[in-house]
Parts: sequence; structure tokens; C-alpha cells
Amino acid sequence: MTLAIIRCLSDNYAFLLHEPETGETTLIDAPQAVPIQAELAARGWTLTRIYITHHHWDHVDGLEALRAATGAEVWGNGADAHRLPPLDRTFAVGDTLPGGAQVIDASGHTRDQVALYFPGRASVFTADSLMTHGCGRLFDGTADEMFDTVARLSALPDETLLYSGHDYAQPNLDFAARYAPDAGALAARQAELPGLAAKGLATTGTSLASERLLNPYLRCHLPQVAAAAGVPGANPRAVLAAIRAQKDAS
Repeated sequence: MTLAIIRCLSDNYAFLLHEPETGETTLIDAPQAVPIQAELAARGWTLTRIYITHHHWDHVDGLEALRAATGAEVWGNGADAHRLPPLDRTFAVGDTLPGGAQVIDASGHTRDQVALYFPGRASVFTADSLMTHGCGRLFDGTADEMFDTVARLSALPDETLLYSGHDYAQPNLDFAARYAPDAGALAARQAELPGLAAKGLATTGTSLASERLLNPYLRCHLPQVAAAAGVPGANPRAVLAAIRAQKDAS
């Protein structure tokens, strides 16, 4: 399965996964039609289906133009169908979808957001839940829901590559540096990110193993992270809530 990462809008990512054996191509989220259509044309791929992670406009704004141009089926979480654009098919948490995606509950940023895990390529597409070096802002979801989502995603294998829906890596890393990350991993990533930006390369696609060294939301169980968050001795749920509130205020 071939992955193409597409920059959309000001800082969104969309993802195309192409299966050479079948010729099928899956899109994860549709922030903007034009760059996605350009990528499809450049690669000679025909869009088969679109999986939507959640209802926010910057993940669905290109959907109708893509559906009209390609005839691709649109899939989304049945539990959130009342807020999503019209769906051709619905799925539920725990389902395995065409292309091999397993649907994971990723509530927190919003209720009923999903992440899509492809065990065959050791990749998880997390949209605005667990993100590169951070996690998404809490809108109609809660800190407890985000904690449970982070725990579910953290249970995936270390080699799993994490693909989030925005290019927030640099500000997330700047913020994560406050919370006792692994010093060596931090220095290496601080050196790497400017080069990726200069070349226009994606900043997402880090491994869960590397995120465990840097991402404060994956490290809420550590005493040094609780102390850095100003809540020494607090339980991990309270630590995550404190860090997310501090991010909102930063």
C-alpha cells in the first residue's frame, strides 16, 4: 500500500492510500478538493472511497467536490452521522473496513471522532486526537475521553507510525519541551524539524516509540511530567487535564 501525504488549507494533512494489487485508493479526510485531485491526477490513481474521521469543517470541506468528480463512496461513523455530510456507508467503532482499516474510538477533540489503524502497514491516522508531539484541543469532548483515547492508541505497537491531521509539530514540540521529555530525543527532533519544513516535507509520521519520549500526553504517568505540569503526585488523568489546560492558555 502506497501512502501520499497532501497538504491542504493552511496546515491540514489529507492522506491517500493506494493498493497496487486492486487499484483501489482510499482518502482519509477531505479538507480541500483541489490539492487532492492534483495528487490523484499526478499519480494516475482513481479515488475509490473517502473515510471521514470527524465533522469539523477543515476535515470535510472538499468532500462534495471530490464525491462529484470521482463518484467515491463516503464513509463515516454512524454515531456521528447527524453532524457529518451525507454518508454512503456508515461504520462503527471496532469495525474493519475495506483496505484493512480498524476503527478506533478517538473521542476527546470531539465526541465520536475515530482513528483508523492499518495493522498491515503499521500506521494509524489519528486526525485531531493524539497528534505529532501533542493532542487536539478539547471541543465537545472531555479530558477523560482524551485520556482514554491516548491509552487506546498507546496500546498499539511501538513501530506504529502516527499520522495526525495538522502540521502542528513545531508548536507542539516547543510546548512539549516544558514537560521533561527525553533530552536526547528532544535535541534530535529540534534539529530535524526545521530541515523538514525547509524542504516542504511532512512533519507527521513519527513512531509511537518516538512519541513516548517526547509527547507529554503519552507520559502523564511519569512523576517528572506531573511535577513539570505543577501537579506533583496527581493521577495521570489529572496530569493530562492540567497539561491540556496549560496548552489552551499558552
